Amino acid sequence: QVQLVESGGGLVQAGGSLRLSCVASGRAFSSYHLAWLRQAPGKEREFVAAHRRSGDSTHYADSVKGRFTISRDNAKNTVTLQMNSLKPEDTAVYYCAATPRNWYGPYDYWGQGTQVTVSS
Repeated sequence: QVQLVESGGGLVQAGGSLRLSCVASGRAFSSYHLAWLRQAPGKEREFVAAHRRSGDSTHYADSVKGRFTISRDNAKNTVTLQMNSLKPEDTAVYYCAATPRNWYGPYDYWGQGTQVTVSS
């Protein structure tokens, strides 16, 4: 069992940056693939980025490539999402997720979400 808690959301102007963090409690954090997903109002939840459990393999949605960076610190049970050059269309609730199976999901554990709002 893994519990995930996100932080770092907020309001930022277009072009600005935010850094989201997700701290996990539970066992064997390093055995999980970790991901960030988001859900904008009236839209389905969508994949943003993932960090595989081994090595430094990462994956990004096309919409965030070159602007967002996912990283993990297994010693601190933390995964972060650095978001730069933010756009109004990045406005959403961002969720941290984890799975021991496939990096692309489905995800077994979810955080409660953190709101990111980008003003134009």
